[in-house]
Amino acid sequence: MHALEKTLARASGKTQVSAGEIVLAEVDLAEVNDLYLQVIKSFRELGGEKVRHPEKTSFVFDHYSPAPTIKAADNHKKMREFCAGQGIPHLFDIGEGVCHQVLTESGMVGPGTIVVETDSHTTTMGALGAFGTGVGATDMATILITGKLWFKVPRVMNIVFEGTPPKGVMAKDMILHAIGDLRQDAAIYKAVEFSGGAVREMAQEERFVLCNMAVEMGAKAAFIAPDGTTLEYLSRWGWKGGEIPATDPGYEYDSVVRYDVSSLTPRVALPGSVDAVSAIPGEKITVDQVFLGTCTGGRLNDIRTAAEILAGKRVAPGTRFVVIPASRRIFQDALLAGYIETLVNAGAVLSTPGCGPCLGAHEGILAPGETCVTTSSRNFPGRMGSTEADIYIASPATAAATALMGRLCGADSL
Repeated sequence: MHALEKTLARASGKTQVSAGEIVLAEVDLAEVNDLYLQVIKSFRELGGEKVRHPEKTSFVFDHYSPAPTIKAADNHKKMREFCAGQGIPHLFDIGEGVCHQVLTESGMVGPGTIVVETDSHTTTMGALGAFGTGVGATDMATILITGKLWFKVPRVMNIVFEGTPPKGVMAKDMILHAIGDLRQDAAIYKAVEFSGGAVREMAQEERFVLCNMAVEMGAKAAFIAPDGTTLEYLSRWGWKGGEIPATDPGYEYDSVVRYDVSSLTPRVALPGSVDAVSAIPGEKITVDQVFLGTCTGGRLNDIRTAAEILAGKRVAPGTRFVVIPASRRIFQDALLAGYIETLVNAGAVLSTPGCGPCLGAHEGILAPGETCVTTSSRNFPGRMGSTEADIYIASPATAAATALMGRLCGADSL
C-alpha cells in the first residue's frame, strides 16, 4: 500500500484499502476559513447541536483579514461566537496568517494525519506526510457533527524531480513546468507524490509549494515522503510524533513522470490559465504591481529571496510591490532577520498576514488594463480584481526581479 492508503486505512479502522474503495474515515483536524459562514448554517440545518470534536476543529480568518467590508466583519463576529459557544480552542483570528501556513505551525499536523479544510489548497499538508484535502460547507458540517467523512481512496501518480535547479529557479518554477506539461486535468481525483533528488534537497518551505499547487492539476491530495527535513520542521512546532506510514516497496503507481531540472529556466503561467506555462517571454512586459505572498510565496525563504535581490536597491518607478507574509510568525522572523527593513527601504508595501489580494478581495486588487506578477496560485480573469487585468504567476525570485526592473524578468537575468 501507499503511505496515503495506510493513512486512510488507519482512520477507517481497516488493515488495508485500495484505490477506488470508499471509506468512512475519522478526521484528525478540520479547518474552516472565513469565507465559509455557510458551514455554521449547514451545521444547524443538518441538526447539529454540539461539535463532535472541538479539540480537532479550527477556524482561521485569512481571506478577509482584517475585515474589509461590513459583511466580512459580521461573518467574523458570528464565527467567533460559534467558536466560543462550542468550546473550540483553535481560533486563529485576524493577522495570524494563511490557514495552510498557520496549521503547519500549530503542531496539529504531521505524518499519517487526515486534514480537511474548506480550501482546495489543503493539498499543502502532503508536504508533512499528511492526507490533506479541501471540501465544501456541507461536507465540513458533516465532519463537525460526526467527526468523520467519506473518502474515495485515490490512485497515486509520482512526479520525480531530479537534478540541481540553476540560479533563479525555485520550487514554483518546477511545479509550473509540470502543470504546463501535464495540464490542469492530469490528476483529477488522484494523489500526486513528489520525489527525486531535487525534492530531497529542498527546504521544507519549498516542499509546501509543490504540494499546494498539485490541486492545480486536479489532485485530491499530495504527498512527499517524510524525512529528516520534515521531522526537523515538525519538531520546531511541537509535533508530538507518532507512527509514520511508509509506502511499501514495489508499490505500483498509476503513472510516473520524470523531470530533470538542471537546465530549467524561470517559468511563468501566462494570463488566463495556470497551465498556460512558458519561459519568461522575450518581449518587454511592463508590470504595474508585483505581489509577494500567499501560501505559495509568503514564507520566510521567499521573503529572504526577495530581500537579497532588492538589498540596497529600489523598486522600479511606476511599479507597486506588495509583500504579505504568510503568517504572523513568519512576519516576526523576517523582522528579526532584517528582511522587512530591507524590503521597506526598497519601496515595498507591507500588509497584514493573510491571503491579501490573491482572491481579489482587498489589499491590492487590480484595475482594468493593469498587469500583475504574483506568487499566488491562480490567474483566471478577475481573480485579483478586474477581469480586464493580466496576471502572471511566478516564483518569488522572478517576482522580486520584476519589482526591481519594472518589467517581467527572471532573477537569472540580473
